[in-house]
Amino acid sequence: MRQEEKTRLTCEKILNVAIMEFGTKSYENASLNTICSENGISKGLVYHNFKSKDEIYLRCVEICFREMTEYLCNAEYKAKTVQDSMRNLLHLRQRFFQENPYYSNIFFYALLQPPKHLLPQIREIRRQFDEFYADCCKELLSQIELREGITVDMAMEYFIVFQEMFNGYFQSKSYEKTEFHTLVKDHEMNLSKMLDIMLYGVAKEEYQP
Repeated sequence: MRQEEKTRLTCEKILNVAIMEFGTKSYENASLNTICSENGISKGLVYHNFKSKDEIYLRCVEICFREMTEYLCNAEYKAKTVQDSMRNLLHLRQRFFQENPYYSNIFFYALLQPPKHLLPQIREIRRQFDEFYADCCKELLSQIELREGITVDMAMEYFIVFQEMFNGYFQSKSYEKTEFHTLVKDHEMNLSKMLDIMLYGVAKEEYQP
């Protein structure tokens, strides 16, 4: 076996067990010691292939967002009505997490309670995922008649600001002591309402979904 292949397989093994660690714990509580001791991997081997815990974590986040985006891009979500299309998107996301349970934890921590010192890197990792959702939103907007004076670009700016405020709320003091799984449940329960407000808040008053 060539050295390049051995290195690839070693990195893949480390990342697989790291996904399990970050997939069950927060960034702060996840430990390289656990990754090593519970999986028979030496620290020397880990640091030979990765510079730090941060690098391993970001690679796990990257894998999560990339696979999720590919999954959603290859699935059909469009329906006859805007509401059904939104519902399909949310169901697809839920199905992805059911099929990949470790990614759920990684995704929501990166989205709602990311390590502050890694925010710029996480935003860059999220970029393709965010662009996918922006494209979906534009597609949904094309199915409704907007209020007079509101363009699709204006509505998209509104959506981005609203989305950041919505996600930011779950990082506020209101949720400071909330158990993380409860926080995620609240986020998902309110997400469809947020999308409804965003879409129909820019629609003509006489428009009926």
